[in-house]
Amino acid sequence: MKLHEVALGTYRQIAGAAVGVLDKGAQYCQDNGIALQEVVDSRLYPDMASFHFQVVCITHHSLGAINGIKAGEFTPPDYPQTDYAGLQAMTRDTLAALQAMRPEDVDSLVGRQLVFKLGGSEIPFTAENFILSFSLPNFYFHATTAYAILRARGVPLGKRDFIGKMKIGV
Repeated sequence: MKLHEVALGTYRQIAGAAVGVLDKGAQYCQDNGIALQEVVDSRLYPDMASFHFQVVCITHHSLGAINGIKAGEFTPPDYPQTDYAGLQAMTRDTLAALQAMRPEDVDSLVGRQLVFKLGGSEIPFTAENFILSFSLPNFYFHATTAYAILRARGVPLGKRDFIGKMKIGV
C-alpha cells in the first residue's frame, strides 16, 4: 500500500465528512435558536479544548501534516480564533487542497525526515511514521471530538455522518 492511499485517502474522506457534519450542525443550530458562537466555545469537559480547537486540528493534522513533512517540521497549531462560518470555510478549503493533491506528490514524501517541535522538545519522525503513529491518530481524535461536541448540543448526527464517503469496490 502506498502512503497516499493511507494518508490522503483518509484525510479526504474524514475532512469531507467534517464539512457535512459542520453544515448539519449549523443548520440544526439555526433551526433551534442555538447561537453558533456557543458551539464554537463548547467543550466536552472543562479541561478539554474547545470545538474551535477540535475543528482547527482537522486541518492541522491533515493538510498541515503534509505541509509539515514537506517543510521538515511540525508544531502545535497556531490558528487565529474564528467564528463557526470561519471554521466551515477552513474545513472546506482544507478539503479542496487535499482534493487537489496528486498521489505521487504524497508518495514522494516517504522516507523524509521531520521533527515535531513541542516547547523545548524535538521528536524525530520519518514521514510515514509521523502519518501513521501521530498525525492520523490525532486527526481521528479531533474529528471525533468535534462530532461529539455537536452531538452533545443535540445535533442529530450518526456514524454515517462521521464516516463520510467510503472507498468501496474491489
